[in-house]
Amino acid sequence: MTPFEHPRLLADIGGNYARFAVEAAPGAFGHVASIPCAAHPDFHSAVRAYLGSLPPSLADTIEHAAVAIANPVEGDLVRMTNYHWQFSIEQMRERLGLQTLVVINDFTALAMALPRLSNAQRRQVGPGEARERSVIGVIGAGTGLGVSGLIPTGDGYVALGTEGGHASFAPRDEREIAILRYAARQHEHVSFERLLSGPGLELIYRAVSEGRGGEPLPATEITRRAIDGGDALCLQAVEAFCSILGTAAGNLAVTLGAFGGIYIGGAIVPRLGEYFDRSPFRARFEDKGRFSDYVRTIPTFVVNADNATFAGASAILAEQLRRMDAQQDTAVLGLIRRVRNKLSPAERRVADHVLAHPRPTLSDPIAEIARAAAVSQPTVIRFCRSLGCEGLSDFKLRLASSLTGTIPVSHTQVTGEDTMLELGVKVLGNTASAILQVRDQLNRDAIDRAIDLLTAADRVEFFAVGHYGVVADDAQLKFLRFGVPSMAVTEHRLQVLTANVMRPTDVAVIISSSGQVEDLLAVADKAHERGTPVLAITASQSPLAKKADVAIIVDHLEDPSTHVPMISRILHLLVIDILAVGVAMRRGAERVAELPREEIVGFDEAPLESPPPGARRAGPGISTAGPLAHLTAHSR
Repeated sequence: MTPFEHPRLLADIGGNYARFAVEAAPGAFGHVASIPCAAHPDFHSAVRAYLGSLPPSLADTIEHAAVAIANPVEGDLVRMTNYHWQFSIEQMRERLGLQTLVVINDFTALAMALPRLSNAQRRQVGPGEARERSVIGVIGAGTGLGVSGLIPTGDGYVALGTEGGHASFAPRDEREIAILRYAARQHEHVSFERLLSGPGLELIYRAVSEGRGGEPLPATEITRRAIDGGDALCLQAVEAFCSILGTAAGNLAVTLGAFGGIYIGGAIVPRLGEYFDRSPFRARFEDKGRFSDYVRTIPTFVVNADNATFAGASAILAEQLRRMDAQQDTAVLGLIRRVRNKLSPAERRVADHVLAHPRPTLSDPIAEIARAAAVSQPTVIRFCRSLGCEGLSDFKLRLASSLTGTIPVSHTQVTGEDTMLELGVKVLGNTASAILQVRDQLNRDAIDRAIDLLTAADRVEFFAVGHYGVVADDAQLKFLRFGVPSMAVTEHRLQVLTANVMRPTDVAVIISSSGQVEDLLAVADKAHERGTPVLAITASQSPLAKKADVAIIVDHLEDPSTHVPMISRILHLLVIDILAVGVAMRRGAERVAELPREEIVGFDEAPLESPPPGARRAGPGISTAGPLAHLTAHSR
């Protein structure tokens, strides 16, 4: 077994626990650890805690990682369904200092492991024989219900990323009809996941024990009492669970035509041990009426392998790295390899450095690249131009695209040596980086509470000073458009007078990047004296954030004494957009049905001829050229 050049980090993230391992060679999983998700505020903190537990000589050599997570993965933003963690994949890769970070659905990862399982790592339940090179299905209950499948293609398989656990539950007997009625009193939609999960087993138990005096029990205790203690109600609940799982697995078998077998994963079924083999699962699996003979030939297996998800994630990561290597050979790195012998000796040293350290080259300044390659800075520029690039920045952009398929987002300092193209790229990149950071820091509870306050308000007053007055003006315009009486107050004397007449049914929205402006802190104090709730858009741990009833945090400070704030104003404008869209949706169709959609979300900036009844007219100086045009039209 040949060790990897660099050990690989693997993670299996569920709603309750995050499991980690280091793969030093194919299939060699070491340093396995399970960390409670509740012990860490976010995913980054959990990963750092695990890496901190490793020997530094090992942790410092990890360059690639794969994360299997109990959540659909679409695009860059990962937001867990059964837990509050969320993060940007690209930003997380940068924060962890990794060259590669692959994030996939946990059951997609488990599916990829199935062809690699030995007979000892699976246990067949019932009859049937798997057909070679046929579709395989996988289903499993834990914190939620995962569903996936494998489609044979060429010499491998393609894994399906599905959310089949959210398919509607279909009862098959009177007991399950009663369970459905009970669940429907608590949930608008009763999916299979509502019942086939840890919380689902608890719900089934409450349903079968309703009116019989059964006390609510956790899933682990229900299982223990059913298997070991012979508790009648617990046994009924577990029996119903296995029957419903049989229905779901049978549905998956006929949906996929899974003659390669149906595999049962997750945390719950393996704990049932031999009871599961004699449970109603297999009988219900085959109970398909006219298609009973069809499914009877399909085998079902319980996955016993402890590290099956790690194995699948490792396989997906390995394929990603292989594909990236192939792309590199046809892109910038491939070009460097092809022309290397034609370069001067000094340029060849730069080429060797880039080939050996492609990721660090993206962020290293020219002086560091020149030092590492033992050449002069002009030689680095000549190397870039030998490849047909305009300069180092252009070379880095092309290199980044070949490494990741997209241009990585990071903060880059603008210098006097930049061309206008490089300047534009850096400004846009810095703004995009800041937006991603704020997106990852948004607090769901704070957003919900802020929108609730604004939706219930009789009137909303927006307070800001200086360069951030434009944000208040933009907020006033948006809220007036869908009938919310509002006013942007950006002059100190008017702020004091306005705060003095506010009512408990109003909301004071105070916008301050630093959260330390005395005039705005005085407005917050006066609003509280009047019984008016305060919503602040400001920096974390600032005096204003501590005074506010609800604070939406935007941590991107710019020093107005050295330059006009740019990125921070864009971030504050985007927060206003979030609140405006949320309020428009909460207020309901009867309030906004007569307005075009583009006006509801605030992208149509044509001025109103007159404000809605009960609202004051917008103050002077409101731009109508779009939210970003405000940045130049309202420099104060």
